[in-house]
Amino acid sequence: MTTARSTRWMESSTRPSWNPKYNTFGEALKQPDGIAVVGIFLKIGREKGEFQLILDALDKVKTKGKEVPFTHFDPSCLFPACRDYWTYHGSFTTPPCEECIVWLLLKEPMSVSSEQMAKLRSLLSSAENEPPVPLVGNWRPPQPIKGRVVRASFK
Repeated sequence: MTTARSTRWMESSTRPSWNPKYNTFGEALKQPDGIAVVGIFLKIGREKGEFQLILDALDKVKTKGKEVPFTHFDPSCLFPACRDYWTYHGSFTTPPCEECIVWLLLKEPMSVSSEQMAKLRSLLSSAENEPPVPLVGNWRPPQPIKGRVVRASFK
């Protein structure tokens, strides 16, 4: 769950990348500027055609431990027309919650269809031979700001 402007968003899509000055993702996890995550809030509305490419690939890896090639995809096609965002230094929202993230939260949500949202919610955190465990509710509650400065790219 993410809170922005007093609105609680139950769904968001994130894309982490690590800072190229660190050789590996593991090394970047130990640095306060190691990982950048672009967060896009999702809302139910019209289907997002480009998002379907991701969902089709995810359909092949619904359980933990599976892999599928996913090449020639430009994630910027998912960005809304308005590129305004909030940014702050924070942590991962799932354990062990490392404090190494530069968050960039896009102000404008992306519309996805009910069917697309249902596909996202059908992902599992369990392996194929284990009892199904849905990959939902895997966030921690909103945390205190603790002196963090939240900046906006807009007025």
